Amino acid sequence: MNIFSPAADAKQAADGHEALFSLGDMWCSSCALAVEARLQRLPEVAAASVHYPSATLWVRGAASAKTSGITLEALAPVVRRLGYSLGLPETTLDAHARLEKESRYLALRLMVASVFGMWTMLASLLIYAGAVSSAQVEYVLAWVSGAFSLPVVLFSGVPFYRAGWRTLRARKPGMDVLVSLGVWGAVVVSLGLLARGSAEVYFDTAVMLIGLLLVGRLVDTLCRHRGLRALDALALPQMTVACWEQGHGEQGRWKERAREEVPRNARIRVARGDTLPLDGYVEDSPAWVDLAPLTGESVPRRLPPGTALHAGCRNLGAALVMRVSAVAGECRLDRMREQMRFHQARKGELQRLADHFAAWLSPAALVLAAATLCVAVLVGVPWEDAMVRALSVLVVACPCAVGLAVPLASLAGSSTALGQGVVVRDPGSFETLAEVRSVAFDKTGTLTPGVPEVVSFNVDSAISMEKLKPLLAAATQRSEHPLAQALGRWAESGSRASLPHETAEEIPGQGRYVRLMDGCELYLGSGAWLTANGITVADSRTIAHPDNSQVMLGCDGQWLASFYLGEQPLPDAQATLAGLRREGYLVALISGDRAGPVMALGKAVGFKPGECYPGRSPEAKARLLQGLPSPTLYVGDGINDALGLASAGVGVACLNAGDAAREGAAVQLIRPGSAGVAQALRIARRTRRVMRQNLVFSALYNGVALGLVILMPIPPLMAVLAMVASSLSVTLNAARLAWREEGH
Repeated sequence: MNIFSPAADAKQAADGHEALFSLGDMWCSSCALAVEARLQRLPEVAAASVHYPSATLWVRGAASAKTSGITLEALAPVVRRLGYSLGLPETTLDAHARLEKESRYLALRLMVASVFGMWTMLASLLIYAGAVSSAQVEYVLAWVSGAFSLPVVLFSGVPFYRAGWRTLRARKPGMDVLVSLGVWGAVVVSLGLLARGSAEVYFDTAVMLIGLLLVGRLVDTLCRHRGLRALDALALPQMTVACWEQGHGEQGRWKERAREEVPRNARIRVARGDTLPLDGYVEDSPAWVDLAPLTGESVPRRLPPGTALHAGCRNLGAALVMRVSAVAGECRLDRMREQMRFHQARKGELQRLADHFAAWLSPAALVLAAATLCVAVLVGVPWEDAMVRALSVLVVACPCAVGLAVPLASLAGSSTALGQGVVVRDPGSFETLAEVRSVAFDKTGTLTPGVPEVVSFNVDSAISMEKLKPLLAAATQRSEHPLAQALGRWAESGSRASLPHETAEEIPGQGRYVRLMDGCELYLGSGAWLTANGITVADSRTIAHPDNSQVMLGCDGQWLASFYLGEQPLPDAQATLAGLRREGYLVALISGDRAGPVMALGKAVGFKPGECYPGRSPEAKARLLQGLPSPTLYVGDGINDALGLASAGVGVACLNAGDAAREGAAVQLIRPGSAGVAQALRIARRTRRVMRQNLVFSALYNGVALGLVILMPIPPLMAVLAMVASSLSVTLNAARLAWREEGH
């Protein structure tokens, strides 16, 4: 179960600075704008932002307001009066359940609109095509068209009417107001024409508007459902914890308890290979822990008693006993997930500009339709014809082409990028990608393969490689240590021989002892450990790569070889960095690994010393990204990169990225290497150009159509055809992206 801390959220809401809440019963982005507008009119609120995809409200209190101004108790009644609900941040399980309910809600209404709307459209088509010779039959078909439209108008369209009324109450009328007026305008005009005995009805216009918009809302809901997986990946799975319970006297026992029930300061035991369930610190003996999920370090570390541990890391040594310092919901991983929600809720500059455009577009269309109606009546146009003109203005003014201009270009750009090995999970990120100024990379697994390799070695002259490699393969067999596994791969690459061993013992932080069946004793580990076991180390040369890890092999008291392991850059890393520099991007290398390996890799691929930032925690990565020229692009591969991926303008997950990085990134690379980053930026720039062209095309087309509708009587059907033609123009222009890439 995903846990958020209500107590922590309530405290944060009460401190008068910032708070997060979950907003319920939203239907569209217009609902989000309505809530924002209402809350920003409160004197105690300095800023409010609603992230519609995650249904999250971010509020910042005014500096002069009382500390209780942005609490749940103060804000919930205001939001409730608009028709929405407000609560503490919901768990991702609750969010999934909410979106599942919304999907079923939309699917039912879409099914009704499809079944009944089909007959409405068929009856209208017969009338428009003149397929019926009798006027009486046409009149009957007109009534049939209206009858079949009733379930669509009275049931399927209800969500639009509800959202339109709520946004009107908040004095922020949005697209749902236009849709509602267009639907009911078509119905009222059609009923008036039927009353006059005319068969020229417009029920099909109402049905088409509702059906097409329901499809769009359902797709939007499914996309939001997928977007929640980023938070899922940061949540630990359900697990039980071995917790020490003190009995009478000095007696006690280990008892399994749910992770959420373990109290602070409890002693817990983590078995070898298991994930740490809670934050704490090493209590008894040293621990051998893989910190890569949170720090990105390329090799595990030996941690002495008293060292802090964090949930999500993995115990590689013997059973670990630790003392809990943070309960479920307050661990570092939980705080990272909460910070991701804060980053999601805050809006970037592009989103604010889009919201500003939407805020005045719908009211302008309403004013224009009302003016058309009034002018037509004043100049003597019959009331029914004046209503038809106003309805045509509403239909033409519905900026369907404007709404399609950006998404269609994004979709075409996404398809083009997919052909280049780049998956754009969030098509809206193309706008930000095209504006990127800074590109930052993680090190391990991003610019490197993520596993150590043998860089160089020094071998005793008395032993041949044919004898050395089987011994090394035997010493590393079935070891879980990354360095030993790398040595094993190197040894097996040139030898198929297998030397069975009798016993094997791994000493965390020191080395590995293996006794072969023939009695030979192998020691694989640090030089100090070999010396402590009576082996004289003969390798006294200066290490050619001081930032690499040194591992020595000894046999029966004699030193055999020294190996130096490190991570090598991916083949295309240097070329990618050079290309980004030529195109004017600022580049950076941000890693949680030690300074030595980070600086060495940076030099190998072309980073300047001032562009390398080693030893950065996930939180420090996020802060550093926010300090770079924005928008920023960050490439990562693990849980430790999830916060950076969320705080960057665009997050990119490499081919071998973990679940947290893949689900938190807007872009994923499905081919090895980093060349896909440059490809994504290039395609994004072209996509943005097409977006701008589409906006110009649709604006000009709709402007001409509006002028014609105002000057002369054009039936709503022709207005619908104008909408289709406008949409077709932006569709064909967006398709040029794919055509050009095929010829590239």
